Amino acid sequence: MYQWRKFEFFEEKGAGRGGGGGAPAVPAEIAGRVTCSSGGRGRVAIGCDDGTVGLLDRGFRLSYGFQAYASSVLFLQQLKQRNVLVTVGDDDQASSQSSAVCLKVFDLDKVQEEGSSTTTPFCVQILRVFTNQFPEAKITSFLVLEEAPPILLIAIGLDNDCIYCIKGDIARERITRFTLQVEPVSDGTSSPITGLGFRVEGQAHQLFAITPSSITLFSLHHQPPRRQTLDQIGCETNAVAMSDRMDLIVGRPEAVYFYEVDGRGPCWAFDGEKKFVGWFRGYLLCIIEDQRSRKNTLNVYDLKNRLIAHSMPVGDVSHLVTEWGYIILIMSDKRILCIGEKDMESKLDMLFKKNLYTVAINLVQSQQADPASTAEVLRKYGDHLYGKQEYDEAMSQYIHTIGHLEPSYVIQKFLDAKRIHNLTNYLEKLHDRGLASKDHTTLLLNCYTKLKDVEKLNHFIKDEDGVGEIKFDVETAIRVCRAAGYHEHAMFVAKKAGRHELYLKILLEDLARYDEALQYISGLEANQAGLTVKEYGKILVDHRPAETVKILLRLCTDGGDPTTRRGSNSMRLLMIPSPMDFVNIFVHSPQYLMEFLENYIKAVKDSPAQTEIHNTLLELYISKDLSFPSMSQENDFDDHNSKERKGKEITNGYKSGTREKAKLGKEENKTAKDIVDRQRKGLALLKSAWTPEMEEPLYSVDLALIICNANAFKDGLLFLYEKLKLYKEVISCYKQAHDHEGLIACCKKLGDSTQGGDPSLWGDLLNYFGELGEDCSKEVKEVLTYVEKADVLPPIVVLQTLSKNPCLTLSVVKDYIARKLEQESKLIEDDRKSVDKYQEETELMKREIEDLKTNAKVFQLSKCTACTFTLDLPAVHFMCMHSFHLRCLGDNEKECPECAPEYRSVMEAKQKLELNARDHDLFFRQLRGSKDGFSVVADYFSKGVVSKTTIPPENAP
Repeated sequence: MYQWRKFEFFEEKGAGRGGGGGAPAVPAEIAGRVTCSSGGRGRVAIGCDDGTVGLLDRGFRLSYGFQAYASSVLFLQQLKQRNVLVTVGDDDQASSQSSAVCLKVFDLDKVQEEGSSTTTPFCVQILRVFTNQFPEAKITSFLVLEEAPPILLIAIGLDNDCIYCIKGDIARERITRFTLQVEPVSDGTSSPITGLGFRVEGQAHQLFAITPSSITLFSLHHQPPRRQTLDQIGCETNAVAMSDRMDLIVGRPEAVYFYEVDGRGPCWAFDGEKKFVGWFRGYLLCIIEDQRSRKNTLNVYDLKNRLIAHSMPVGDVSHLVTEWGYIILIMSDKRILCIGEKDMESKLDMLFKKNLYTVAINLVQSQQADPASTAEVLRKYGDHLYGKQEYDEAMSQYIHTIGHLEPSYVIQKFLDAKRIHNLTNYLEKLHDRGLASKDHTTLLLNCYTKLKDVEKLNHFIKDEDGVGEIKFDVETAIRVCRAAGYHEHAMFVAKKAGRHELYLKILLEDLARYDEALQYISGLEANQAGLTVKEYGKILVDHRPAETVKILLRLCTDGGDPTTRRGSNSMRLLMIPSPMDFVNIFVHSPQYLMEFLENYIKAVKDSPAQTEIHNTLLELYISKDLSFPSMSQENDFDDHNSKERKGKEITNGYKSGTREKAKLGKEENKTAKDIVDRQRKGLALLKSAWTPEMEEPLYSVDLALIICNANAFKDGLLFLYEKLKLYKEVISCYKQAHDHEGLIACCKKLGDSTQGGDPSLWGDLLNYFGELGEDCSKEVKEVLTYVEKADVLPPIVVLQTLSKNPCLTLSVVKDYIARKLEQESKLIEDDRKSVDKYQEETELMKREIEDLKTNAKVFQLSKCTACTFTLDLPAVHFMCMHSFHLRCLGDNEKECPECAPEYRSVMEAKQKLELNARDHDLFFRQLRGSKDGFSVVADYFSKGVVSKTTIPPENAP
């Protein structure tokens, strides 16, 4: 033990206590000799030989005292769970037969006031320790165990190898008593019980009993209690304690022994007679008497770290108590020595000044300091070793600080020292604990690459053949490996992390392994494959167009997963990507885009993106400037060869362009043929995507018109104009092309009103020929035939229109005008006859009306028109010359029953005409539908429908 270092981790706390400036002491109010003491619940209880008990506060002032016994207080103990004090002492002897030693239980929460100067706690129960069944003996030790309150287990050690036990509710005197007998000494003499100790493990209660010559363990949970002798050596009084691990501590002159339930445990050879032994916060307390000087020394041992935390000489100690986090020594002269542990910072400062870093580390670890404090000690130790240039040892300390010390602190030190191996080790540990950032990963990988340590790089990247989680930032690792040329490692990380886009980026941009990239994409799930193709499809199309188109077709038709075919068609189309998502990757290869979309619409008939697909195909079909990379490559190759040949020809002294011109003409013919083929496909798509049965086309009409117009695609424009009923635009197309036959054929088709056509087209056509400025007699005659047949234009309009063309002669319209004049003459003659007839009828009606107004009317009918019987009075005669019996008319005597229906029909017709006059839509509908609008207006006037005019009053608002 002489090798154990001594430190001053404790200090005396006596200054200023007790209310004065000197050392603390037992208050003067306590006059008797202190015989026992106990700490607990924030106070120290002391018992005296005059029977008084005093309770001291934290300043060692007397809270209050009371007379517990008439004679002397032998033992006392404060309970931890309840504010109860259990005492044993000598009281007045009631009779000669009963013992004066009794056990008292005081409830310190219930205080009885006895006058103004003294305070006495309530005495819950008084028990006689010795009875007839338990004969009296000298009490040498005393211990109380709190079971489940209010149950107590009290052990009283005697000087005759016996232990009296009292168990139960003391307050209600529901107790049981039993005796435990220690194994007697071989010579038959009795030994006193010098110490007791309870050990509790769950429901098992065990009691250590110590005599000067033995140590015995009683298992109280067995009935009867089972006895086990642990050792044949013992100790004197006060040299017994229990550790926080419930081990028994026994102090003997040669050593301090620890005992567990199965026997002797560790032994510490501390020489000297042990006056007192105690346990305080993991420290072993020993008051040892020096054999030569007979002086007492208090030693505080840290058994875990094998050091003496404190050592100081003390006087004659009568009692050792621990309370308030202090070690309290009560001397025989009533002085009190209070010793407290220094704070952790003070202890560490002391060790740092002596460069005892290992001791400091062990200290903080043994006292379970917080991790941050431990890391700070390790950091200082590492700095100390770093200053001594012991880099390996310093790094081992810095590694233990990971998670608490900023990594940049360590990294900066080893960057300056250029200790790349140590730095690599630190960064590896940082990654193992999952605390590395992107910068740390970059630095570690750079270390590996600079060291050319492929084995460690493999272990770090591949992590034991790919088993385990990735402990670094994936993107950073890939970036560093790519920059250093370790493409295979970068690919491994990307594949393991499921970063397919990075994996393909390495394959395509760094390694140019296009076939492998396509194969990798084929193995991905549908959605992931779609994302990767969107990102890298342009590169793949530029280098492997045909294979890329195949992959896209598989993705867009079955999603790359055959199981999707089992579902319904509509659900399947919702699950797979749209081909329009991949259009942008064909930016330099439109011919493969055309191939891809053509194959797609053949495979999928009801795609949700059908309109967009058709729009794209129309643009590809109709555009004239579609470029082909294959042709461009051929041109580049031919240009290169032509330059070589040109150089050779110059060196030979001649030039020849015949072959180049032939090849150029051949390519132009090929391009023209391609344009024709594509436009033919475009027209077919326009028609197939807008059949007569469809109300709306499967493409954007506006976009189709723009494309056709921009590329002068006449056939497409004609189809679209005709479908949109823009007949005048159709005529304009033929006019621009000067296609007279087409114009006339178009008007025949679109100008027939019986088929829903527009007859006004003939007028436009005639106007076109009138403004043409060239001889078109044949066409005009043909047009006049249809104009005359359909009667769409008046002759005067025809003459005015054709007169604008100076190249047309009168002979062109001579026959037409003659026929029209003959028709008009006939119509005029018919109209004149009708006028004469209507005038005669009108004149007749006027005379009849005048006759009715001026001349009397003689009624000569003798019979009733209704019943044909002889007419008698009363009778009714009407101006229409019909006569009736009054009885035959009934209630309707104001109108003639015979003429009334005809009259009503005339009135209804008149009312209907008046209503029609207010129906403007009907009027204009008839006007538009008639070949001769003037005749419609004239008919309305002739019926008097629109001839009525209402003149508002002059004062009307």
